[in-house]
Parts: sequence; C-alpha cells; structure tokens
Amino acid sequence: MTTFSSLNLAEPIAKAVAAEGYTTPTPIQAQAIPPVLAGKDLLGIAQTGTGKTAAFALPILDRLARNPAPLRPKSPRVLILAPTRELAAQIAASFFAYGRFIKVSVATVFGGTPINRQIRDLHRGVDVLVATPGRLIDLLDRKAVMLNCVEVAVLDEADQMLDLGFIHALRTIMPLMPKGRQTLLFSATMPKAIAALADQYQDRPVRVEVAPVATTAERVEQFATFVRSGDKQGLLTVTLQDKKVSRALIFTRTKHGADKVVRSLEKSGLRAVAIHGNKSQPQREKALEAFRSGRTPFLVATDIAARGLDIDNVSHVINYEIPNVPEQYVHRIGRTARAGATGVALSFVGDDERSYLRDIERLTRQRIPLSPLPTGFEAPAERQERSAPKKPHHRGQGPSQHNRGQKGDVRVKGDGDPRRDQPRGENEHNPNRPKHRPRRRSRGPQGPRAAAA
Repeated sequence: MTTFSSLNLAEPIAKAVAAEGYTTPTPIQAQAIPPVLAGKDLLGIAQTGTGKTAAFALPILDRLARNPAPLRPKSPRVLILAPTRELAAQIAASFFAYGRFIKVSVATVFGGTPINRQIRDLHRGVDVLVATPGRLIDLLDRKAVMLNCVEVAVLDEADQMLDLGFIHALRTIMPLMPKGRQTLLFSATMPKAIAALADQYQDRPVRVEVAPVATTAERVEQFATFVRSGDKQGLLTVTLQDKKVSRALIFTRTKHGADKVVRSLEKSGLRAVAIHGNKSQPQREKALEAFRSGRTPFLVATDIAARGLDIDNVSHVINYEIPNVPEQYVHRIGRTARAGATGVALSFVGDDERSYLRDIERLTRQRIPLSPLPTGFEAPAERQERSAPKKPHHRGQGPSQHNRGQKGDVRVKGDGDPRRDQPRGENEHNPNRPKHRPRRRSRGPQGPRAAAA
C-alpha cells in the first residue's frame, strides 16, 4: 500500500503532511503525485472531495522547496486557475497548510474584492498565484501580472470553467505562458471540450481517473420525496427540526430562491445563511465561517457558489430544488460523507421536477429510494410509475418526447392536465366560445381619398 513516506516528498513538505495528520494518500493522490513529481503533464478525472487539491499542491510545493528562487515582480512561478472564488480560497489555504515549513509566497486574485490590493501583492512578487479567469484577465489588461515565467500551470475543475463560459478567457491566458511549462488539468467529467483542451495545451499527459461523475458517493444515503411545490418550505422546516440533522447544506437553483428560503427558516426560528453570486466576498466569507464553526447550522447555496466548498461534518445535503443538469446532483451530494464519514442526501421533488429526477437516475444508473411525506402533508396527485433507469434515447431513436399534435389538436401535457379529457379541436378555456371570429364588416372607403371622392 502506498504511503506518503514512500512518495519521497521533500522533507519540509512531508513534515507538513504529517502535521495535518495524513499518512495514506487517496487514490487520486497516489496516482497523480509521482508523474507530477517527474515533471510530466497530467490529466486527472476526479470529483471534488477526492483529495485532488493535495494531488497537485504537494508536488508543486516539492518543486519549489527543492528549487528556491528569488521573487520576481509581477511574475509568478506557478499559476492555478479555478472557476470560483470559494475554490480559489480553498486552494490557497491548502498551499499555506502544506507549505508552512518552507518560504513560499501565495496570492489569490478573484472578483468581489479590491483589485488595487491584488496589484500591490503581485508587484512585490509571488511564487504561487491562484486566480479566477475573469479577474486574471483584468490584471493582464492592466499589465499588473506577466505569465512568461510560469513553470507550472494548473486548471482545476476545468469542466466547470467551461460551463461558466471561461473558454475565451482560457484561450487568452494559456498562450501567454512558456511552451515548456508543465500543465496539470483536473476535471470531474471528460466531455469532448475537455479532451480538446488537453490536446491543445498539454504535451502527452499522463491520464489518471478516479470516481467518474456518474458515481455517487457510496457512503451517502439517498432519498427522494414527492411533494407539492407550495409545501416544500414547510417540509424543509420540519426536516431541519429533526435532531439528526446537525449540519445541512441546502441547494436552490436561483439566488432569489436561496434568500427566500433563508427568510422563511429564520421566521420559523431556525438559523440559516445564504451564499450566492450577489453576495459580496466579505459576506460570503462571514457566512461560511458561521457554518464551519457551527454557529449557523444551515447553509443555503446555489450550485456555482458551492463549488469548491470543503466542509467536514455536513450531516445532510438537501436538494430543495432538483438540479436541471444531472451532473450537478452528483456534485451536490458529494458535499456530505467527506473524510470517511457518512451522510444523507434528501431531494424534494415537485411535480415539474420529476423529469429531472429521471435524468439523475439515468446518469447514476440507480433508483433513488422514495421517502414518504411526514404526517400533515398532502401527497401530490398520483403519477405514472417511474421507469427503470436507462440510457436516454439519442436523436432519431426511440419514442418522440414532443407533444406535437396534428392541426386542430389540443396539446396535452400529462395525466394531471385539466384539458386531458377534452376532445380534439375543442376550445381550451371556454367550450361555449365561438370557434371562429366573425368577419368584420367593411366600413367602406376611409381617409383622404374617400373625402376626395
């Protein structure tokens, strides 16, 4: 079995790892660290929560420890790109922790904070720069940073960067670095766009893959509850009042929805905070600190804001709203059952979200057990039983998913639609209304010409 001592890390780095209490690397660390130490490019397919930050932080710090160099103004030796502020902050914290016994300078740059301070930090020189693509472009435009001395470039959660539209920023940033640099790319999924990115910017990368995105955490108990959309808030309140729910991360699809949930919970006497893109960086940091410390046991978040969160002892993840992108479900529930613990994922499924649940089950190839509503809640209308999880039809194969009728047909959306039993061609809202508008009578010639006549 591989141990950290067998990886031959520089003595100060190995000492820091031991101080953190780690003895055995995770699978992604055991596979990734040796080729990175050897200077090879790496393509790592791994979800969050697998220890991938240490998989690149430790060998990079080993390189800096063995090859110290004076700081150069505006010229970092290592560039790490991350899609969100929270993930950038987490990465920087890891570098500080693992680099505590060597002299290393680490800076983070992202939006939502004053840019002038970041410019001053860069002017003094840093070894490691952790950045979001958008803020880095701003700094490049101001000539506050140069990338011609970068020895190692890391693209973390590259799939999320592409989802957020950073591809154009990456195409601007990557060519500014030396061609001989070492490039490490990490992604939870491997779509064609990521493969193209690797082909373009990496040189014969070593590929390592751990826990593909369709694999949900084995230690997470998953349940789904069919509920009326208007009853979701009441169901959430009842759920959080259970003493078994010690610390919960609650997901909504929108920023407005997150704020609305927090207000409702506070009215019920439950302490909760929200993080999303409309919150300033100090507000987000304050909310996360309250959640980590346990002062506030419930955190409501959007998917993007929660990327990169690494918080232990989260007992429950609650999908207040089901994600319309099934991969996000896997990312969400991975926020519990971390560091060897167990966890529970609950999904509140409204009538308009059942198709999303089917998509999730197709992706993960497993049926999510149904949990009944608590006493006092009215069950939603009966719907057709779920079909067994299977691969979705490709275009041109299998039954059509569209409800396109012939001319004169009424499109019926489902069994619960009030128009279901109406005969085709009947008016949808008022059967007694005439089917055709009467032809308007001609009022004869009008305007100046009529007057002239």
